[in-house]
Amino acid sequence: MPTPSMEDYIEQIYMLIDSKGYARVSDIAEALQVHPSSVTKMVQKLDKDEYLNYEKYRGLILTSKGTKIGKRLVYRHELLEQFLELIGVDKENIYEDVEGIEHHLSWNSIDRIGDLVQYLEENPERVKELEIYHRNSENK
Repeated sequence: MPTPSMEDYIEQIYMLIDSKGYARVSDIAEALQVHPSSVTKMVQKLDKDEYLNYEKYRGLILTSKGTKIGKRLVYRHELLEQFLELIGVDKENIYEDVEGIEHHLSWNSIDRIGDLVQYLEENPERVKELEIYHRNSENK
């Protein structure tokens, strides 16, 4: 199982490959706001652990294992953003909050949050009731 730091790299690499068709060390470093040397070290570790294939100066590609995990990590991130938005968290706080909690939840918890998001989307009246509840609790 990848560490939280490894997850951040896999997720970012997955998103770069999905959007640009490739992921270079410099792109990853810029996206994660780290030094390219840090990216190179992590990419070598991810290669050793078979999440990706890396050739120095030639680039990298995710393995099927890395792609599967990358897709799941992006899903987790997007789901948590969606959940926090649905429950009324201020938009300016959502990204940082997700970054703070995403590595600390079990996949069982993520699945239950997914169920709750689906329930709320299928029952928008519940979201309205929650909004009213928030307003009333703020006015107390």
